[in-house]
Amino acid sequence: MTLSLAARWAVVDIEGTLTPTRQVHEVLYDYARPRLGPWIDEHPDDPEVVAAVHRIRELAQLPESAGTAEIVAVLHGWMDADAKVAPLKTLQGLIWERGYATGELTTELFPDVAPALRSWHDAGVQLAIFSSGSVTAQVAAFSHTTEGDLTPLFDRNFDTVNAGPKREPGSYRAIADALQTRPADLVFLSDVPAELDAAAHDGWQTVGLARPGEPFADADFGTHRVVDSLARVKVVPA
Repeated sequence: MTLSLAARWAVVDIEGTLTPTRQVHEVLYDYARPRLGPWIDEHPDDPEVVAAVHRIRELAQLPESAGTAEIVAVLHGWMDADAKVAPLKTLQGLIWERGYATGELTTELFPDVAPALRSWHDAGVQLAIFSSGSVTAQVAAFSHTTEGDLTPLFDRNFDTVNAGPKREPGSYRAIADALQTRPADLVFLSDVPAELDAAAHDGWQTVGLARPGEPFADADFGTHRVVDSLARVKVVPA
C-alpha cells in the first residue's frame, strides 16, 4: 500500500531513516573517535575548532587550562551517551568531511532511499535534511554515497545549530519560517516518534519509518502514519 502526500517540502531525518543506524554508531563514530584529539591539536587557529573547544570547556565546566586529553575525554563521554551536543557535532563534521573527501568514508543508504528522493525531486517537491549531525557533515555524507553524489537533490540543510533540538516544536517552526512555507505544506520523515511529535505539534505532516532491525522498528508511533520503506511513500507538490 502506497502512502500519498502533497507537500511543498519533504524534510528528512538521516540516521535510521535514510541510512542504517550502524552507519553512524559504528562507521562514523569509530572513524571520528581516535581523530578528535589530533584534529584539535592540528587546527589551533581554525575559528570553528577554537569556538568548539571553548564551548566544550563551558559545557563541561573545564578550566581554560584544560588540555586536549581532558577535552577528548569529555567528547568520548558524549559519544558514548549519543549526546546531541553542538561542538561535538561540529568537530565530528569536520573530521568526516575530510574522510569523505579522501575516499575513506562512503555513506551507505537503504536501497529504497535514492529512488524515492529522486522521484519526489523530479515531481517538483523540494527536499531538505534535518539532522543532529552538522550541516558540514550532512553535505559531506551525501556527496559520497553508495548511490553517488546526492547533494543536488537537496535545497536546504538544517541541524541543531541553525534550527534547534529535534524533539522541540520550536525547531520545526524555525525551519518553516526559514523555508517561508506553511507547516501544513511540509512533511517530516523520521524513525523517532518524539521528533515526529514535535513536528506535528507545529502543524507539519509526518511519516514514521519503522524499518526492520532498526532501534525504533517496534516503537509506538501513536497517530503518525508509518511505513517500513520510502518506496511506500509518494510525495507530490502541494
